[in-house]
Order: sequence, then structure tokens, then C-alpha cells
Amino acid sequence: MRCPFCGGPDTQVKDSRPSEDSSAIRRRRVCPDCGGRFTTFERVQLRELVVLKRSGKRVPFDRDKLQRSIDVALRKRTVDPERVERLVSGITRRLESGGEGEVTSEAIGEAVMEGLKGLDDVAYVRFASVYKNFREAQDFQDLLGTLGGRLAGEALLPEEEEAVPVATDEAAAAPRRGRPSRKRA
Repeated sequence: MRCPFCGGPDTQVKDSRPSEDSSAIRRRRVCPDCGGRFTTFERVQLRELVVLKRSGKRVPFDRDKLQRSIDVALRKRTVDPERVERLVSGITRRLESGGEGEVTSEAIGEAVMEGLKGLDDVAYVRFASVYKNFREAQDFQDLLGTLGGRLAGEALLPEEEEAVPVATDEAAAAPRRGRPSRKRA
């Protein structure tokens, strides 16, 4: 393994151990030339995957790109890193064991959305808004409607939506709990 600091061709493994979820081997390495220390991960790769993009272009599957896109959706969310790693590993394994050497970017996006839906609702909405290229507020409302139905147990049928009671003047005049609203000048 080449040293990332000085480019030296020979590095030594000082410590090897399985990662938290045992899906990879974590190796601590040291460069004898510059003394730099770094970590590498060795993972099982079942097959070489090629991603077929919407444009028709074919590119090699990049697990790190998948990890980065999930990390962006989860930015500033308190989700255990082990759960994120399990999600990325699970999606990668599912794609590699799917029997196809070529997978569409849509299949990857749907797998990520499915995984994020079970992991964090806010990250799911963030990812979906970019993946589905939301252009207006109604797109968010439609997505949140499906998510809200899942959170409430079951979504209302269209004929049941009309039967939902509307706030009366008394309820509207009642003070709201929670943070006070800020008035803008």
C-alpha cells in the first residue's frame, strides 16, 4: 500500500482487526520512510458493479460515493455511525448479490430512499428532494403526506379526509404551546 503522505511504496501493517460490524478488516499502517500512520479498510467485493446512469453513461460503482450521499442527507442528524455503516454495507451487498453486473442509478437511489426511510425521516426527505428533483412545495407536501401516513399508522382514504374536523374559531384563538412565534419587522 502506497503511503498517502510521502508516496512511499512500502508501508507496514501494525495492527489488524475486524470493523464494528465485521464487514471489513481495519488495518493500521505506518510508513517506514516518513513515519506517517494511517488506516485502511479491506472489504469483500462479490463482483465488479457498473452503474448505468440516466444519461446512458456507464461508470464503476463507488461505495464511497454512496457513503457520501447518505452522509450528506444525514448531516446534523443524530444517527449512530454503526447504523449508517450497516445501511451502506447492506445496500452494497444487495446490489452485488443481485445477479446483475450492471445496476441502474435509479435502483441505487430507491435502495437508499428505502434505507433512509427506516433510519431517519428528515434524511429521507432531504435525499428524496434531491433524488426526485423537487421543483415546488407541492412535491414536499406529497412526500410528507405518504410519510405522515406511515407515522400515524395508516394514511387516510380520500373520502376520510373530508371527515377530519376543521379547527373552530375557539381552537384557533387558543394560545399555542411550544416556542413563541417571532414577528418579522
